[in-house]
Amino acid sequence: MTSSEIRTSRLEEVLGATRAQSRAALAVYLPAGYPTLDQSLDTFRLLATYADVIEVGLPFSDPMMDGPSIQHANAQALQAGFRIEDVFTTIRELAAISTAALLVMTYWQPVHRYGPERFARRLAAAGGAAAIIPDLPVEEATDWLRAAHEHGLNTVFVVAPNVTDQRLARLCGAGSGMIYAPATAGVTGTQGPLHPGLNTFVDRLRGITPLPIGVGIGVSTPEQAAVAGSFADAVIVGSAFIRTIEANPGPTGAIEAATLARNLARGLRSPLQSAA
Repeated sequence: MTSSEIRTSRLEEVLGATRAQSRAALAVYLPAGYPTLDQSLDTFRLLATYADVIEVGLPFSDPMMDGPSIQHANAQALQAGFRIEDVFTTIRELAAISTAALLVMTYWQPVHRYGPERFARRLAAAGGAAAIIPDLPVEEATDWLRAAHEHGLNTVFVVAPNVTDQRLARLCGAGSGMIYAPATAGVTGTQGPLHPGLNTFVDRLRGITPLPIGVGIGVSTPEQAAVAGSFADAVIVGSAFIRTIEANPGPTGAIEAATLARNLARGLRSPLQSAA
């Protein structure tokens, strides 16, 4: 199944609207339930003021793609009593107050245990638009893609620059809504310069797929967001919010995270030379 078989989703609408404004969308990520469910809901509500896309993370005990910041946040959420139902609660509450496109970022094992059809049905009913499942190979994604299609959800694949154009075409053909390109090599939370070949990789993807390209993994400052946003359709930031919350315990963490989101959004609206 291809993106053309899925009706226009909220994710596609949002990315189309930001493209019409000649800017990249700001996508923010935070694990549900971090550091507690109530605190994460407070933070999500404030982030929704500035975000075009919100990725709600489903905490998992073995997040292999993630670096120390997200690993620690996942562990803390699980210790605080996180349940899968909390993801749907978070999506539902955000859908009631925000026009952002709402995505779930999860690993495959929790979805597989919960049941792909049941998970897709609950996500769509809560107001979700898409799911990112980075450890689900496209060759093994048939059950999920069928369930997602049935419930009008996009599936966003994470693609790597070291694979062939043939495989990229397969991933892009199976995915919908957006393609996720890593801004740096390695796990999430990398702090340092963006990959020097990122722009070239995005250009390569544009030659393969008409889907919007989101850039994340390693974007943490307004300056980096401005650079990535000059050639990507969406800029995705996650670990920087976790580090901000960790450095500011209690209610201050949500406020400081929202301040970071505001500055990132301003970076995406600023001329590139001002961010150099």
